[in-house]
Amino acid sequence: MDEYQQISRMIDHALLRPDTTTRQFEDGCRLAVDYQIGSVCIQPHFLARCRALLEGSGVRASTVIGFPHGGQHTTSRVAEAQQALDDGGEELDVVCNISRVLSGDWDYVYQDLAAIIDVTHAAGQQIKIIFENCYLDDPARIRLCEICSELRADWVKTSTGFGSSGAVESDLVLMRKHSADHVQVKAAGGVRDLDMLLHYRSLGVTRIGTSSTAVLLGEHRKRLKLSPISVPGQHLNAAGY
Repeated sequence: MDEYQQISRMIDHALLRPDTTTRQFEDGCRLAVDYQIGSVCIQPHFLARCRALLEGSGVRASTVIGFPHGGQHTTSRVAEAQQALDDGGEELDVVCNISRVLSGDWDYVYQDLAAIIDVTHAAGQQIKIIFENCYLDDPARIRLCEICSELRADWVKTSTGFGSSGAVESDLVLMRKHSADHVQVKAAGGVRDLDMLLHYRSLGVTRIGTSSTAVLLGEHRKRLKLSPISVPGQHLNAAGY
């Protein structure tokens, strides 16, 4: 992987705002291909089209499950995950059941996440578990890291981007410290400049969820003295992180 793609492949371009149009979804997928990023995280109803637009590009199609609060019944969440997999989803970003976490109902949380992780891994795809750290204390964050490690989740993730705050350095340090080596860490929410991305990378973060893809990678290309990629300004605010 070249120096540019070491950073570009860290990015999940988020297209999750409720007011995003079909045109913006399609433009966002094309932006992702142009910049050669890691994945496009898109609203579930558009996932099949997203996968088609990304075909052969190396950019992965991803979507959200149980978004944004994780309050759906496990049966519904598993069905949602299966539909996403049937639509070509390669990475699923799943919100933990925040209510059950705050209630300390850890058996429920474990069984709920296990059901979704199992169906995702059985399909040969990857999964990220969203904590929504703004609502949690450190003991809850640590317990979630332990559960995700035991269940072999592929990533633990800070936020949906729609809570009261996004990625926070202290949370990233905690999540990396208390997650097993086979679990990666994703920062989402408020990552809008290259220096912040690079700093989070130094903490062990491997993925960034952002809507500021063109800004971040435009600066990255500038520093590497690569030619700029021309994209319409409408791309920059179509996501939600």
